[in-house]
Amino acid sequence: MEHFFLARVVHVLSIVLWIGGVAIVTTVLLPAVKRFKSEAERVEFFEKVESRFAWQSRFTTLLAGLSGFYMMHVLGWQRLAMTEFWWIHAMIAVWLIFTLMLFVFEPLFLHRWFNARSKRAPQSTFRLVQGLHWFLLAISLITVAGGVAGSHGWFWI
Repeated sequence: MEHFFLARVVHVLSIVLWIGGVAIVTTVLLPAVKRFKSEAERVEFFEKVESRFAWQSRFTTLLAGLSGFYMMHVLGWQRLAMTEFWWIHAMIAVWLIFTLMLFVFEPLFLHRWFNARSKRAPQSTFRLVQGLHWFLLAISLITVAGGVAGSHGWFWI
């Protein structure tokens, strides 16, 4: 059981760094970058910061996934069949969205798409990026709230 507690610590710390980073990018970085006078400067600065953050996000989502799946293995996969554990489904869904974005979509095409679109339509591209970040932050915070409440025995169903 000692390994389970270590996995939970790793899981929570990973989530704090990962979703906390998303919150900083969404609520602080993007609004600050929006105030840059030059569109080119805005895109260049955002690209630099986002690329550094992407490595932290990749590492923390990987740790969150490994620790989460380990805990599910220990606790039993049958929880996925119980409605009161809806928050586990939410955790897996949010993790899957971010994992696909960070490990598959971004390296394969999102980076090039963002660069090309930001050159021809910088303002609408930036609004789209902001909207996506707000959506991801919202579903992440709902999932974190559900996970904390559910893991402490409070079921909203």
